[in-house]
Amino acid sequence: MNALAATNRNFKLAARLLGLDSKLQKSLLIPFREIKVECTIPKDDGTLASFVGFRVQHDNARGPMKGGIRYHPEVDPDEVNALAQLMTWKTAVANIPYGGAKGGIGCNPGDLSISELERLTRVFTQKIHDLVGVHTDVPAPDMGTNPQTMAWILDEYSKFHGYSPAVVTGKPTDLGGSLGRDAATGRGVLFATEALLKEYGKSIAGQRIVVQGFGNVGSWAAQLLSEQGGKIVAVSDITGAIKNSSGIDIPSLLNHVKESRGIKGFSGGDSIDPSSILVEDCDILIPAALGGVINRDNAKDIKAKFIIEAANHPTDPEADEILSKKGVVVLPDIYANSGGVTVSYFEWVQNIQGFMWEEDKVNAELKTYMTKGFKDVKEMCKTHNCDLRMGAFSLGVNRVARATLLRGWEA
Repeated sequence: MNALAATNRNFKLAARLLGLDSKLQKSLLIPFREIKVECTIPKDDGTLASFVGFRVQHDNARGPMKGGIRYHPEVDPDEVNALAQLMTWKTAVANIPYGGAKGGIGCNPGDLSISELERLTRVFTQKIHDLVGVHTDVPAPDMGTNPQTMAWILDEYSKFHGYSPAVVTGKPTDLGGSLGRDAATGRGVLFATEALLKEYGKSIAGQRIVVQGFGNVGSWAAQLLSEQGGKIVAVSDITGAIKNSSGIDIPSLLNHVKESRGIKGFSGGDSIDPSSILVEDCDILIPAALGGVINRDNAKDIKAKFIIEAANHPTDPEADEILSKKGVVVLPDIYANSGGVTVSYFEWVQNIQGFMWEEDKVNAELKTYMTKGFKDVKEMCKTHNCDLRMGAFSLGVNRVARATLLRGWEA
């Protein structure tokens, strides 16, 4: 099942739990606006190249739309629609005043020079500058983009609208980026895991943890969890996978990854087949890479008691059912990885106020939001007698539905 089908399915189940009528359901699903633009740039060798840029703006009932911009060769419209919709529910679960959006450019950023990427980003911004904005739609980095990309968008947008640091988040700190933004999604995973374990009378100390994916989110989550006494027993990335049942030394691994651009060759653990990482023996499994990795083929072999979804949509609906029967507790992506968008919100607030926070304040506020978010999800689970995924979806959908009705937008 692809990401869009799975997201629509979860939406429909949540809507049924909440008793929403079919007209309201339909108006909540239809995107507010879909934008597709041609971006033609001169390459460094003087030839012209054309790329397709797009932005799906899903919903703005609760505030400006928010979501990443990715540079990736296979930008599938269905996936972007699903991710834009997921952002609508995610911002509602986190209870921050945003709707959902997603976008990007179909390109392979590895094949382009820095100056070509800059030209491409600026042309894309020129094409969409009147459709995004501080109180309209606020982009952020995603796959293949980074704080530098956001700096170019900010600069190009400001040529049309005056200096507007709040038009994008995930910026370099020198241009109004927030302290703590880099670690935010991983730190959110830490706070989410703490909240879940507390429910079962456990703490992170002594838990055996497997992390699949060692990019920004996976590496920060591993580092922060190990600082709290968690034992990281296996880790993987695109270069390979390692395990060490007495616990991997994460600071050494981080140094190795910096020097070797990957986990492969790290001496502090035994090399294993990356495809077996999800079924390694552990207490907590954290998928922090791509979507759809936990499916009906491997779900029955998963040994973890808890799965914390740091990636977007890592678990297929069929796998959900298998895991549920096994008694595995899955903490869903729309809550578990919302630390990033929450600190993006803090960045936006700081930019609008023109007043920047200390990193301790950012982290303390994030903990408050993540802890309250878990409590709200659990309340929904009790009310509707459902699992955490449905609790989170029904919480998000309910908040958006109420805002839609209050604004008089019902069909």
